[in-house]
Amino acid sequence: MIATEQEWEHILHIKTTGRDDSQADGEHHPYEPTEYSVLERLANSGYIRKKSTLLDYGSGKGRVSFFLSYQIGCHAIGIEYDRRLWKKAMANLQTAVSGNRVSFVLADAATYDVPNHVTCCFFFNPFALHTLKRVLGKLIDSWQQKPRKIYLCFYYLYEDTAAYLAHHVRLHLEECISCQDLFPESDRREKIWVYTIL
Repeated sequence: MIATEQEWEHILHIKTTGRDDSQADGEHHPYEPTEYSVLERLANSGYIRKKSTLLDYGSGKGRVSFFLSYQIGCHAIGIEYDRRLWKKAMANLQTAVSGNRVSFVLADAATYDVPNHVTCCFFFNPFALHTLKRVLGKLIDSWQQKPRKIYLCFYYLYEDTAAYLAHHVRLHLEECISCQDLFPESDRREKIWVYTIL
C-alpha cells in the first residue's frame, strides 16, 4: 500500500508540505514539493544507488534529499537560494531520520561549483531556461574535471526546456519515466526525463 503525503512526513520526521509563491519570479518558480509517489518511482528506477551523491537543485524544505537518502541510503546535497526555505530545511535536518546523510547549501544554482563526487542531480520544473543553461555549464565543468557517469533527472518539464535538452549536444537521454498513472488528471508533463552527460 502506498503511503500518503502525511504518512511519509511522519516516517521521515520532516515538514515539507505546502506551496509557497512568495519568492517566485521570472527566474525562480514557486516552492512546491515533489509528490512522494513520484519520488518513490525515481527511487525504484535504479539510477540512484547507495554509493551515489545526489544534488537536489531548488531543494526548498528538503523533501527530495530526505526521502531519497532514507529510501536508498545515498548522500544528498540540497541547493536553495531562498534563505527562508533553506532555514526550514535546516530545521528539518535536526529531526529527519536520514539527516546524517544530508546537507544543505544556501547558494545560487547558476554559480554553484558542483562537487566532483556528485553522481545524480534532480530538477523539479527547473528554473528559467537561461539559468538552466548556466547550471548545465557548471555540471559539464565538473564532469570535465572528473569524467564520470552523472544522471540528470528532470521532472515536470516545460516544452521549451524539454526541447532544449533534447537537442543539447552534450546530453544523452537514458529514459523517460512516465508518472501520469499516479495522478487522476491527464498531464503530459508528468514524466521524469533521465539524461547523462557525454
